[in-house]
Amino acid sequence: MAQKPRKTPTKPAPAKAAIPKPAPKAAPAEAGSIPGPTRRSGSSRPKLVVRNATPKDMAAIRALTAKVYAALGSNGAYSIAQLRGHQHHFPDGQFVAVYEDAIVGYCATFRIGGRLALQPHDWVSITGRGYASRHDPEGDYLYGMEICVDPDYRGLRIGQRLYNARKQLCQHLRLKGIVFGGRMPGLSRRWNQVRSPERYVELAREGRLRDQVISFQLRNGFEPIGVLRDYLTSDHESRGFATHMLWRNPQVGEEDHVAASPNLRQQNTVRVACVQYQQRAIAAFDDFARQVEYFVDAVADYKADFVVFPELFTLQLLSIENKRAPAAEAIAALTDYTDRIRTLFSELAVSYNINIIGGSHPTRDATDGRVYNICYVCLRDGSVHEQRKIHPTPNERYWWNITGGDTMNAIETDCGPIGVMICYDAEFPELGRHLTDQGAQILFIPFCTDERQSWLRVRYCAQARAVENQCYVAMAGNVGNLPDVENMDIQYAQSCVLTPCDFPFARDGIAADTTPNVEMVAIADLQLDSLANARQSGTVQNLKDRRFDLYSVTWKDPTEA
Repeated sequence: MAQKPRKTPTKPAPAKAAIPKPAPKAAPAEAGSIPGPTRRSGSSRPKLVVRNATPKDMAAIRALTAKVYAALGSNGAYSIAQLRGHQHHFPDGQFVAVYEDAIVGYCATFRIGGRLALQPHDWVSITGRGYASRHDPEGDYLYGMEICVDPDYRGLRIGQRLYNARKQLCQHLRLKGIVFGGRMPGLSRRWNQVRSPERYVELAREGRLRDQVISFQLRNGFEPIGVLRDYLTSDHESRGFATHMLWRNPQVGEEDHVAASPNLRQQNTVRVACVQYQQRAIAAFDDFARQVEYFVDAVADYKADFVVFPELFTLQLLSIENKRAPAAEAIAALTDYTDRIRTLFSELAVSYNINIIGGSHPTRDATDGRVYNICYVCLRDGSVHEQRKIHPTPNERYWWNITGGDTMNAIETDCGPIGVMICYDAEFPELGRHLTDQGAQILFIPFCTDERQSWLRVRYCAQARAVENQCYVAMAGNVGNLPDVENMDIQYAQSCVLTPCDFPFARDGIAADTTPNVEMVAIADLQLDSLANARQSGTVQNLKDRRFDLYSVTWKDPTEA
């Protein structure tokens, strides 16, 4: 399939039609349980099943792809971000094979229109650089971007089972067929004999030449409809070529209507609330907790799904001492409140049944001793996530010794995947695109700006992120002042909820707004189906019309090196 080669001393086995990728690869998803062969180990009977992958499988899938593609080094494994993208874009198309509780096989698939799938293409462009971001809910074909099998478990026909699961999904959705780019690993070795990839495929098809991958695919009912050139230049055994393979669904005719895939895992209407928070002196932590709870209680009464607080609004705690301290010293002292703040947000999220985007708070990392500007995302299921600010401003670095983070991850919630960009991060379009590639539909931007020009930079960039990524953006900022806190003496904010600019959305791309520099709350209902429709068939279709053949965002995650 459109997948990578095994990078092991053994020859590629028929169960795996893999293609080597230039960069990390895919993620898991669905399939009915398919009983596998059993082998006795003492009195136990091992069981092999194929099922839908889940987010909990991502670490194991990544380890599997790292093992299978070890020869490609750091570029061999799919990143967690890519796997997250597969899960969020098309969870029903991702499968894992599980043998005695270990993930030993992986299959990644997405829907795509025949206009793209049946034309010449390369792996990077068709898969959105491995994120499955080209998934089309109305696509009439499945695209096979990955199948890989643990080399220690060959001989169990795991590849066959994954192919079968993909076919079952295609038939269940009543799609026209399955398309992928398949390897031809014997081409380089036989080049002097055949002199062209077309001749190689022709001989393999006629049975005059044996290629384990092509032969396996032919036995499974796939037919070569051409040769893809420069499909994966890193696949030297195939000389960068791939067999353009097609399986036609016998249950669906060429003229049959193909229905879109509904996303049954998330609700359609999401209510968000942005708190424009006034900074004022307080006497104790309990005063801060009461103000936070007041707003959480208020928006929970309005049945909000999310509430977002401003960046660094916890600096209000520095007014407790009622004395001016050097900026770096004050921020260091503020990190002592981290555990209490995280506990407060988490308890409020659960007790008020609301997801809290906790602005941001300076936190000292226990490992490296540095201070990071972190947004704690406390979900109503009790889970706590964090997003570090990637780009501290020059003032943050100078006054507060803030260090930038190095990961940007979409967060799965009961309302679908979201992302957080803290203030200055919103001014870097690569971050919003990276979150969108992972499946984020709503971006939250806690911000802290001192005057109108600063606010406008964030505001204009936030609107640009909404337009270019066809997503919703919710902003929340501080107002008021803290006279004895360095770099927090004045504030300017006009919090809002922004939308793409197209017919299904609010006029001027603003779903809700606030009065500048007044403590208040903005609330908006966001329709996720309107977002999906805009991405699919809007006046402009920014995500679908990206030129992956010319440019892309490559994210380096140091934690996965």
